[in-house]
Amino acid sequence: MEETTVKIDLLFETSWEVCNKIGGIYTVLSTKAKTLQKLYKDKTIFVGPDVWSAENPSPYFIESKTLLKQWKSQVQLPEGVSVRVGRWDIPGKPIVVLVKFDSMYAVKDSFYGEMWNRYGVDSLHAYGDYDEACAFSHAAGVVIESICNFEKIENKNVIAHFDEWTTGMGLLYVKRALPSVKTIFTTHATSIGRSICGNNKPLYDYLKGYNGDQMAAELNMQSKHSLEKAAAHNADCFTTVSEITAIECEQLLDIRPHVVTPNGFEQNFVPTKTKFASAREEARKNLLNVASSLVGYQMNDDTFIVATSGRCEYRNKGIDLFLDSVARLGDIDPERDILAYVMVPSWVKEPRADLQKALSLKRKKRLEDPVITHWLNNPTEDSIINRIHGIGFANDKNSRVTVIYVPCYLNGTDGIFNQSYYDLLIGMDATVFPSYYEPWGYTPLESVAFGVPTITTTLSGFGQWILSSFKNEFDDCGVKVITRGDFNYNEVSENIAQSLKYLVDCGATESSQISKSAMETAKTAAWDNFIKYYIEAYNIALKN
Repeated sequence: MEETTVKIDLLFETSWEVCNKIGGIYTVLSTKAKTLQKLYKDKTIFVGPDVWSAENPSPYFIESKTLLKQWKSQVQLPEGVSVRVGRWDIPGKPIVVLVKFDSMYAVKDSFYGEMWNRYGVDSLHAYGDYDEACAFSHAAGVVIESICNFEKIENKNVIAHFDEWTTGMGLLYVKRALPSVKTIFTTHATSIGRSICGNNKPLYDYLKGYNGDQMAAELNMQSKHSLEKAAAHNADCFTTVSEITAIECEQLLDIRPHVVTPNGFEQNFVPTKTKFASAREEARKNLLNVASSLVGYQMNDDTFIVATSGRCEYRNKGIDLFLDSVARLGDIDPERDILAYVMVPSWVKEPRADLQKALSLKRKKRLEDPVITHWLNNPTEDSIINRIHGIGFANDKNSRVTVIYVPCYLNGTDGIFNQSYYDLLIGMDATVFPSYYEPWGYTPLESVAFGVPTITTTLSGFGQWILSSFKNEFDDCGVKVITRGDFNYNEVSENIAQSLKYLVDCGATESSQISKSAMETAKTAAWDNFIKYYIEAYNIALKN
């Protein structure tokens, strides 16, 4: 029988992205927190890095003088580690301990030696962000040890959950220092799998032929890979976010996750019914105005607006496929004009001054290079702008498809749109996320939450979840999942173009039905429904 609850006296969750918005893990934790608070009110403590200063404070952290006050008044942390305690400014407002870890660099060599002797973690080949991640997670382990000793946790149910290879050293430290604390390790994407894809090697058709240790040596990934592998093998419960990544873990880390914990979602940022229509209208007006100011003529109100977004991984996120697919869409003569946005933060220099000026003028005049909203520091090396120019998008009155690259974070202060990504997403007619490497995929889930139909691939965890839960049709779930492999690029591009044409050409009644279906799909992925997988992980950890 499936257990729906588990008694927990103290639950720690450690991540580099606690109060530190970098990528998808921030979304996982910050949306899950509300449900965890409902289950374990203030028994959950998130542990994150204190990478902030008085000049640059975290916008997500509210410091408190009273939380964990007794522990803080007595605590003596080793190696100069210091902490700040407060609440994470998100729904649920969970307790957070931010850890200052710089002093741990001084003891890293002896610590690495111990981790090699105990767990075979090879830190000899470390470079890049390895030392920083290990210093933080070592310090996090020390802090968890201190709180546990203060709370006298013998005979209590205490779990320490660590996310991604960046916290692996913390898990191994807790494993040694606190044998009664149960550990969970979640890999959101294997470091070696991501590296194989990033080096343009085919991952899926050859997966059974790959040896993780051998590939780590070939791609100079020994340290991250061995740390991740040690954490996975030594955790009381090992989890990952999708079945597609579970298969990858089994092959590359030599261990099958105990349970798959798909990423849930909270819809608290979606406008209410009374505000939805006006929010959508405002977003569309903004999106069309920016495009019109670039191309020099007023785009039609019924222009079909489609976008892709996410981290700047040209191949892994399928940005190349998106551009080729909208070019094909133009060739098959859709019934409406198409405006395609690529919203991917790159090495941005500044918002275009000429575009800022044009936005304030009623008469539009075509700007130089009307395919980009912000100037880049490295335009000659940027894959996206080079591909846009290479395909030859003209963005003139004769063009059926207009493509515009937005290479900055849409946080409301970008200098052109001055609206957040979510505030603009509601104005889209469709999104496309044709990922090659995507263990889960929050962007399509965010899209359907706003009633915006989306296209993704079978190589994303979200796509696999859709296939296991719904009919693969826009009308049924607001999503179309395209079969993608290592060697069918042109076929995928054609299928995306045809799927977009279907959305462009369908009438208002069908569009409305598709939008409703999309929203229902997002509700199915709410944390209230998905937290059961974490309950299962907690039970496994406590029993092991």
